[in-house]
Amino acid sequence: MADVVISEFMDRPTADGLISEYDVHWDPDLWSNREQLFAQAADARAIIVRNATQVNVEFLDAAPKLEIVARMGVGLDNIDLDACKARGVEVCPSIGANAASVAEYVIATAMILLRGPAYFATPDVVSGTWDRPKFASGVELGGRTMGVVGFGSIGQVVGGKARAMGMDVIAYDAVMPDDSPAWEQARRVDLDTLIAEADVISLHCPLLPQTRDLIGAEQFARMKNSAVLINSARGGIVNEAACAAALRSGALAGAALDTLDVEPINETACALFSGIDNLILTPHIAGVTQESNRRIAEVAVANVRRVLKAPR
Repeated sequence: MADVVISEFMDRPTADGLISEYDVHWDPDLWSNREQLFAQAADARAIIVRNATQVNVEFLDAAPKLEIVARMGVGLDNIDLDACKARGVEVCPSIGANAASVAEYVIATAMILLRGPAYFATPDVVSGTWDRPKFASGVELGGRTMGVVGFGSIGQVVGGKARAMGMDVIAYDAVMPDDSPAWEQARRVDLDTLIAEADVISLHCPLLPQTRDLIGAEQFARMKNSAVLINSARGGIVNEAACAAALRSGALAGAALDTLDVEPINETACALFSGIDNLILTPHIAGVTQESNRRIAEVAVANVRRVLKAPR
């Protein structure tokens, strides 16, 4: 059996480098077959995961030799941190390695949503329709207010790119201390103020019991009807039924949801979102680019090498 298990997709050159040094079992679909996953983990000292592999007590019971869980990404809601700590298993996320990719997704989707129908004119233009007034109703990003919910490593990069676009930046973070240097880059506000003032609301907080449905009907009612919402954090933070209702009623100008409560989405979500023109849905890829794939893999592999080479 392998010393290292890689249970999801990964940058190949980086994986090949690890394979040349250790006995590695790599199957990008292994996460979906728990029986095979447990079998491969039986002798593993390390596992490299993304967000689909559930590292819970059941998994840890099947992996008694495990020393490290290297997460290609930053979210840890698929990993039982308390159980790992109790067993002396180190959990290492790739902090900051995909921040630039997420931030570019936020800025790009914000610009598309604020320009309204402009980027969806291709069928009209190809058909010979030249209706400039129909597609010229959008607004500029510059001069507007970016509201960042969760001002950690990714939120701060989003704020920096928003400032570069000429935006004012306000932020809410439930745990960051008042004396953090990060607040030199944004005006700290409470969540209610951010909801009311922001033209673009970008979510970058973890999914916890206290953040589930953080953005629901009450929050949508307080937003500007010209505002747009972008969730590239975790599904469940946004109440999807309330979001769909706000989009359909015109209470919200647009939304981009890269993460959803159920992934892949089920029939309920399909029906909920069907026919909403001012909505962008993407399959949890805001932080996934060629460059970020390489960076998060390199961080994960470096952590695995460090732990496996350490004296036992």
